[in-house]
Amino acid sequence: MSEYQYYEFCAVDRPLGERERSELRVLSTRARITATSFVNEYHWGDFRGDPRAMMERYFDAFLYLADWGTRQLMFRVPRDLIDLTVAERYCHTDAASVWTSGDDVIVSLYSDQDPDDYWEEPEGRLASIVPVRAELAAGDLRLLYLGWLLAVQADEIDDDELEPLVPPNLRMLSAPLRAVADFLRIDRDLLSVAARASVGGTSGMPERDELAEWVKGLPHTDKDRLLAQVASGEGTRVQRILQRRFRAERPHDEGAAEAGARTAGELWKAAGELTAARERAEAERLEREWARQEAKAAAAHEKRLDDLAGRQEDAWRQVDELIATTRPRDYDRAVAVLTDLRALARRQDRGEDFAGRLRALRERHQRKPSLLRRFDQAGL
Repeated sequence: MSEYQYYEFCAVDRPLGERERSELRVLSTRARITATSFVNEYHWGDFRGDPRAMMERYFDAFLYLADWGTRQLMFRVPRDLIDLTVAERYCHTDAASVWTSGDDVIVSLYSDQDPDDYWEEPEGRLASIVPVRAELAAGDLRLLYLGWLLAVQADEIDDDELEPLVPPNLRMLSAPLRAVADFLRIDRDLLSVAARASVGGTSGMPERDELAEWVKGLPHTDKDRLLAQVASGEGTRVQRILQRRFRAERPHDEGAAEAGARTAGELWKAAGELTAARERAEAERLEREWARQEAKAAAAHEKRLDDLAGRQEDAWRQVDELIATTRPRDYDRAVAVLTDLRALARRQDRGEDFAGRLRALRERHQRKPSLLRRFDQAGL
């Protein structure tokens, strides 16, 4: 049986030059390579490139998926746009790690679980995830916290380890962050429990008027330097720098819970309790639905018997006509009519009459084994 692997890299800040694309072509003759992407998939064999090295040299985002359950995401962010010390508080395990390469910081999130029955084509999924890189560069720590939860789920965090700072707006993940959580299969109940300590804040874009007012107070030298960067084509970078500074200077807007409030073990225990409660509620809902459907079916059956009560002889003739066709599906229909006639006979306390007519029917058709087998299966 073949094994499927999918690799996708994306260059965001700077397109790949012709020389770089040629270097990548050496790694694979069958990959789809453009100025902003490298995509390859294998149904057998393996990729001889090193994703970590490719991220350090060429790309800003990476997605990997294997059909045996392994999944990985990596993001490269300029070092001056992310606090390495802060990132290491969240990402210090195999499941969630961070390292530096030149002027960049790279975050890796790794999930290795048994594959589920549902399969979704991976092509195009990185496009829905890539925007989390800009959120991280702008100071949004929710991606890093998801990495810590991933490590908790992978049992790589000691039960007594205190959680890092809980970012704001963990209850309302952006679409890209939700795509990350779904792709890495982060336990939804663990995430829900963790989000209880998260309050609203400015994890998203700050309000335009508020940001404009804040910009007015920046030193003129800073404004001149940043405008020069914009003029030289670094507009996106300047945007991230300003967003980070805005967050840093408005800590009261963040409203994050204090670090160390809960341990990993406490979170897992609470998540297990939430899972059990949710499963109980779902079981109760299904039981109520089953009872409703049963009552509905019983009412329909009683109505059918009421209708049958006034045309029993017609029903017996219908049975004879259906059997006479010798078609299997008509045999099944005949059995269904006989089953209703039996139920009606029991309701009317005329079981012996029905049994006598049924014996006569079986005797008349004793050379039809297929029909008799259906009778036996229905208890007739």
